[in-house]
Amino acid sequence: MEFWEAVDRLVASGAPVIDRPQGSAHPRYPDLIYPLDYGYLDGTTGGDGAGIDIWLGSGNLQQPTGVLCTVDLVKRDAEVKILLGCTPDEMEIIANFSGADRMGYVLVERPTYPNKD
Repeated sequence: MEFWEAVDRLVASGAPVIDRPQGSAHPRYPDLIYPLDYGYLDGTTGGDGAGIDIWLGSGNLQQPTGVLCTVDLVKRDAEVKILLGCTPDEMEIIANFSGADRMGYVLVERPTYPNKD
């Protein structure tokens, strides 16, 4: 199965749950303010045992527009976060936010394919 098709199916099968709204502070690091809505996809399990993390942008919230893969040397873990409805500018904001805490990351933007009509 093609990667983005699998991500689409995963997103379609679980509702987004926002537990850290835009503008809220991180529960352990009060100086860290979330630039966009952040949460998880209900009914899924990520690498940390909790739901797969998601970021919500200003576009279609059912449309995965990218994934962010992170490596945290302090926590000694790695995670994948799905970006839903994010514009290129929002993806850059998320990447900068994630990299600000000495976390390694790679952003994979969903490619756009021309119509095959």
